[in-house]
Amino acid sequence: MLATRTLGTHGLTVSAMGLGLMGMSYAYGPADRDEHESIATIHRAIELGVTFLDTAEAYGPFENEKLLARALKALGGDARDRVVIATKFGFTFADGTIAGVNSRPEHIREVVDASLERLGTDRIDLLYQHRVDPNVPIEDVVGTMADLVRAGKVRYLGLSEAGESTIRRAHAVHPISALQSEYSLWERNLEPQIIPLLRQLGIGLVAFAPLGRGFLTGRVQRAEEYPQGDYRRGDPRYQGGNFDANMRAASVVRDVAARKGATPAQIALAWLLSRGPDIVPIPGTKRRTYLEENVGAADVRLTPDDAAQIERALAPGQVSGPRYAPAQMAQIDR
Repeated sequence: MLATRTLGTHGLTVSAMGLGLMGMSYAYGPADRDEHESIATIHRAIELGVTFLDTAEAYGPFENEKLLARALKALGGDARDRVVIATKFGFTFADGTIAGVNSRPEHIREVVDASLERLGTDRIDLLYQHRVDPNVPIEDVVGTMADLVRAGKVRYLGLSEAGESTIRRAHAVHPISALQSEYSLWERNLEPQIIPLLRQLGIGLVAFAPLGRGFLTGRVQRAEEYPQGDYRRGDPRYQGGNFDANMRAASVVRDVAARKGATPAQIALAWLLSRGPDIVPIPGTKRRTYLEENVGAADVRLTPDDAAQIERALAPGQVSGPRYAPAQMAQIDR
C-alpha cells in the first residue's frame, strides 16, 4: 500500500502519489479514451492506495468530475470516504473550450455548488483556484474560499501556478495547504524561489506533469503525429528542432532506468518523491498498466550519483522550448 504525505500544516493527509484524471476527459488522445478503462484505472488506483484524485471543472469541461462520480458510485460502500478529491475553479467556457478566467466571489460560489453536484458529494477535500485572475484581488478570492470552508463545503484550500506575491497574500487570509504547479526533472522553474517560499510558509507542492507530458517516459511522438484535439500538437517542446533536442536531453533518464532495472517513468517519479515529504506528484494516466508502473516508482531508490547525473543532463536551460504556447504562458502568475 502506498505511503501517505501531509500537505500544509493543518492536517491534509494524501497518498504519496496522486492520480491526475484530466486525460480521461480532456487534452490528450480523444480518440483512445475509454470510460470503462478509465473507471477501472480509478478503481485500481484506490486499491493500490493512490487515493488523492485530481480533477477540475475545466476538464471536459465538466465531464471529468462526472466521470469520477460514476467511478466512486460503482465502487459503492465507503468509497467516497476513502479518497481525497481535489478540484478547481477559475475559468469561463464557450463552445466547450476555455474562454477566460473568472474568480469573482459569486462565480466561485456557483462553481463550487455545481462541482459538488457533479461529483455527487457534500464536500470538496481540496479546492484550488485554477489560474490567478488579475481582475480580482486574491484576498477576495481566498476570503470567499474560506467562507466555503466555514460552510462545510470545502475542507482545504489550494492555488495553482501562483507566484510569490499571490501565495503570500493568499496565505495571510486563510492557510493554503497546497500549490499545484508543474514540477519535474523536465521543468524546474520552481526551485529558485517558489519551493523555498512554500517551505517557509508550510505549504505543500502538488506536482503536475511530473513526467514532462510524456517526454520523460520516452513514449512520445512529434507534435504533428498527434490527432486534432490533442494538446501535444500545440506544445512547443514537441515541435521541430525542440523535439529532437528534448529527446536527446531525456535520454539520460532512459540510461539510468536501464542501469537500475526500472522504467524511465519510475526514475522520473522516484526523483520527485526524493525531493521532500512535502512534494506529491500526480501523474496522469487513463490506463491501469501505466498506473501500476507509476506506483512502482515508490520502490525505486536513486543514489546521489544517479540523481546528480540526471539533474545535470536536465538542468534548467537544457530543455528546448517554452513549456506552454504564448496564450497559456500569459495565464501563469510569475
